[in-house]
Amino acid sequence: MDRNALQTFFMWCTIINGVWFVLAAMICAFAGDWVYRMQSKWFPISRDAFNVAIYSFFALFKIIFLVFNVVPYIALLIVG
Repeated sequence: MDRNALQTFFMWCTIINGVWFVLAAMICAFAGDWVYRMQSKWFPISRDAFNVAIYSFFALFKIIFLVFNVVPYIALLIVG
């Protein structure tokens, strides 16, 4: 696989995962009560534990997004 193909791959990975992150954050920000009600039907969880879980999910997602999408894309831009 050549460098241009990898660069295009990581560009689209960054775009798709960035949009997914923003969409999920907006849903949780503006419809957090709805998300909590839906999840609490499936799993018995308090609101405080749910808030911690969502915050932890977004923190982990952001770290993985940066390490596996943004950094390789920027590295390919610098090299190329």
